[in-house]
Amino acid sequence: MRVLEAFWIRMDEFGQTTIVLALMLPILVSCDRQQREATRPNTFNKVVVILSDDHAHHVTGSYGNDRIRTPNIDRLAAEGIRFTNAYCNAPICSASRQSLLTGKYPMATGVNLLFTPFPDHGNETIAEFLGDRGYQTALIGKSHFNNWAWQSLYEEGLPNHGFQTIIDRSDHRRYLDTITSPRIPSDIATYDRASAKASQGAWMNADVLPHPIRDEHSLGTFLARQAISFLEDNKDQPFLLWLAFHEPHHPYYFPIEYQGKYDPTDMPLPEGSAEDDRWIPQKYRSLTDDERRGIIASYYTSTEYMDKNVGLVLDAIDDLDLDDETIVLYLSDNGYLLNDHKRFEKHTLWKEAVKQPTALRIPGFEPGMINELVEYVDVTPTLIDLLGVRVPDAVQGRSLLALINGTNSNHRDYVFSCYLEDNMAMVRTDSLKYIFHTGSRDLGIGYATGYGPSGMFHRLYDVVRDPEESRNLANDRAYATHLESLQQLMLRHFLTHHPDADRCPETLTTVGKLVWFCEPRDVGTDQSSTDTPVRVIKKD
Repeated sequence: MRVLEAFWIRMDEFGQTTIVLALMLPILVSCDRQQREATRPNTFNKVVVILSDDHAHHVTGSYGNDRIRTPNIDRLAAEGIRFTNAYCNAPICSASRQSLLTGKYPMATGVNLLFTPFPDHGNETIAEFLGDRGYQTALIGKSHFNNWAWQSLYEEGLPNHGFQTIIDRSDHRRYLDTITSPRIPSDIATYDRASAKASQGAWMNADVLPHPIRDEHSLGTFLARQAISFLEDNKDQPFLLWLAFHEPHHPYYFPIEYQGKYDPTDMPLPEGSAEDDRWIPQKYRSLTDDERRGIIASYYTSTEYMDKNVGLVLDAIDDLDLDDETIVLYLSDNGYLLNDHKRFEKHTLWKEAVKQPTALRIPGFEPGMINELVEYVDVTPTLIDLLGVRVPDAVQGRSLLALINGTNSNHRDYVFSCYLEDNMAMVRTDSLKYIFHTGSRDLGIGYATGYGPSGMFHRLYDVVRDPEESRNLANDRAYATHLESLQQLMLRHFLTHHPDADRCPETLTTVGKLVWFCEPRDVGTDQSSTDTPVRVIKKD
């Protein structure tokens, strides 16, 4: 349709020669699509995306962890394609999720900060794109659209960003109001959010306490069942189901049936390095080793609970005979540090925060493993490409179909991620990683170090020789050429993909331009020092 519209506009303006070229273009596009589709055993028109919250790739069985029990994610990885070098484009919920939905980098979506409302204007999600083509679309679970911040500014309700059905935590609360749940036995200690605020260890569930609910009525199980209902209601038509669990985000939700699943004394406890000490958020410094192991045990437990709910949906796909016509993708919005670099969070650009578990099952495609570098902006164009539809021009990611088919083994020379809450960005090649940090303020959104702004900081890691990213080589003269090359690479990425690139002052140095690009320009709301999001109030 877009090609035909371009044809009619150009016909009046340029005349017959351009008309002939415009008429040829749909034929060329069609032939190219036919060549790609010739490699597909089936025709697909159903997509299920399962998105977890803060699930680290190194806490997944199929990624080599023999302590965690994730049989359902592992099953999907075994039946599909497991990506070993998939990177999110922002290690924070809202920026990563909106980037995923649009196939655009966070600075292009306009969402870089935790509580920035997702701009409806200028962003087309995969749900809007497929909904316009007859697909039923549903978002079940966490969205982090943040539109509540602008709620009083909308005359006709909040935008749904293309999702005809949206079900989340508020629906679960209404569900709980309709049932009579059996009492929790008095001998089972449970997590209490109010009292847990007394200490950091208690808040992060270092005591490995279940939440006061049974599995059958718990949030994740509720969302899985809502997803299954959507599958049942729409099994005979094209659909996009975006199922976004809230786990294993802290305080690591799991019901009483999951108590005692993991012994804290058995939990691994990464030691980090001396280089980490300057950057540890103040609130984590007083945690004891026992508390740290307890936090990790709670995280593992919440992950296993989440995996169980993934299994409910995978089983339903099979039971409804949808497995031969449904693309299924599992991934997480970002990763998580579990005492890696001596902290518990995702707001960094170390691998534990940005390298993601990603498994894609495509009917008729052979299982396998892909080690090449890929980014989450590639997800939307890949799904659209698999459905045989032309990828929109606004998408900045690249389809992975040629990589999956084996017709192209060089998908990307590097991956990019940014965390503009703290004014930092990253590029990572096959052998090196560079992180730039303006250091203009202390770490934000409640993670301050207490030392104040660090000033400009550079990190360079040889990820082959130092996979734990523990030795910063930025000041090593032997790596000076590499450092400069990666700075240029990061700058080219910003200049190519940032919407304000043409406004960057030419008089700045390379590093000066990186400082300019690492300043967020979100329109909307920020989080104050009191951890309370600021709302926009419409005045009469």
